[in-house]
Amino acid sequence: MEKRLKDYLAYMADFVSKEHSDEEYLRGYKDLMIQIAFFQHERFIHLIVTVTFAILALMGILASLFYPQIPLLILTLLFIVLLVPYVRHYYILENGVQELYKRYDTIVTHIETKDI
Repeated sequence: MEKRLKDYLAYMADFVSKEHSDEEYLRGYKDLMIQIAFFQHERFIHLIVTVTFAILALMGILASLFYPQIPLLILTLLFIVLLVPYVRHYYILENGVQELYKRYDTIVTHIETKDI
């Protein structure tokens, strides 16, 4: 997903940097809206997963403080280790979607000035 997002961001950066016909701007706008919806959905799912792992890690830490047993400590460590890539991935998705919003603003501004 990270590669797809970065590729699409590069495509949109190239798209908005050039002049296009009104029809091409409308097609770009429609495509962008679809892609934003896809990435927003992906971001939402990863938010749920990230928050779940954060809660599980926190619960594991608290449980380990009260019941310091090796299996519980290992489980808590696994939650923390898995939390790191989830946070990284969510961070990339969040920033990518924010960048897509900027591209959206650019395209909409162009469409509105042309009264398409």
